[in-house]
Amino acid sequence: MSRRVVRQSKFRHVFGQPVKADQMYEDIRVSKVTWDSSFCAVNPKFVAIIVESGGGGAFMVLPLAKTGRVDKNYPLVTGHTAPVLDIDWCPHNDNVIASASEDTTVMVWQIPDYVPMRNLTEPIVTLEGHSKRVGIITWHPTARNVLLSAGGDNLLILWNVGTGEMLLTLDDMHGDLIYNVCWNRTGSLLVTTCKDKHVRVIDPRKQQVVAENFEEPVALQEMDTSNGVLLPFYDPDSSIVYLCGKGDSSIRYFEITAEAPYVHYLSTYSSKEPQRGMGFMPKRGLDVSKCEIARFFKLHERKCEPIVMTVPRKSDLFQDDLYPDTPGPEPALEAAEWLAGKDAEPILVSLRDGYVPLKNRELKVTRKNILDNKPPVGPRRSHSTCDANFSRPSLEDLLEEIRSLRQTVQAQEKRISDLENKLCKFTNGTA
Repeated sequence: MSRRVVRQSKFRHVFGQPVKADQMYEDIRVSKVTWDSSFCAVNPKFVAIIVESGGGGAFMVLPLAKTGRVDKNYPLVTGHTAPVLDIDWCPHNDNVIASASEDTTVMVWQIPDYVPMRNLTEPIVTLEGHSKRVGIITWHPTARNVLLSAGGDNLLILWNVGTGEMLLTLDDMHGDLIYNVCWNRTGSLLVTTCKDKHVRVIDPRKQQVVAENFEEPVALQEMDTSNGVLLPFYDPDSSIVYLCGKGDSSIRYFEITAEAPYVHYLSTYSSKEPQRGMGFMPKRGLDVSKCEIARFFKLHERKCEPIVMTVPRKSDLFQDDLYPDTPGPEPALEAAEWLAGKDAEPILVSLRDGYVPLKNRELKVTRKNILDNKPPVGPRRSHSTCDANFSRPSLEDLLEEIRSLRQTVQAQEKRISDLENKLCKFTNGTA
């Protein structure tokens, strides 16, 4: 008598659950632009969402705790002259985010810990090098300030955000539109998918394709008949890949193993409403006390709904097997070290006591020699902190300006006092 052997896995019973209504983000006009990015980026401090905007492109940044209905006048990040297509938080600074746009530029922004009073319009730096729209951006996993962008011109450009310079330009590798780009764990290689149906593994520093046109897949998993784009999210700590179909209403998840058949179906989270985009929280932003192993931020037409993936456990103790040390916010390399050929594993942190986000660290952009740069063209001026350093006023000038402002304030106070006295006499006279 044969008996079916059930595969053992600690993730067999992972289940997804949406948060309560008061923990969602309501009244958000999610972007309707036809582009296949996730439209949402999350870190332990903020959730950023690409939104509808008149007269250019914009995205909204909300502190994680600011749930509920979002005011219609809530400040946006508005600097692009055309729709924003992709956004990505810096893995080494939770207050820095990059945005890519149809206006062919990439902008890098410093987000304050407080809620600003008005729209953010001045990026730290504007990166210009693409001739067509930029649809993909992704930060290097271990090197400080290294950002990759991919555009409709079929170019991959690597930038040093700390200097505003191009590090590398990878051309003649893709004959058609680039669909997606992803780094490996150390950032030594990257992989791309393309409209020409080729998957390419690229060594960016050698500027060469090291693998292409794989003959047979290691595993083939039939999904469904939907033609929506799949947004894959992989958690290397648990070896689980989550597949979210854009326009679909479900999240399917699979465990990846080193032995055949390699891909093991775990379960499906289903809901009624289709998703227009999806954000994926880094591991250091999860609640380890509740055995949370993933958190998604599902975009609806007018709201953002967090979905929590949990492993059911009876014990309240820290679960070592669920939470190995995970990449933290400190970079392992400087940009120059990586460009020179050095590789390094991510610097790991323990989640045993929960992760506490760092305070706002300012990203400083310093040009090597600002006089070597070409003058800015038209309205696309590159804004960076080096502008403030280019012409420093003397201490005497600053003190003189303060004295002048103080005299102006005193004069205005006297004028206000005189007008109040006149108003008081006028009121008494007509009483």
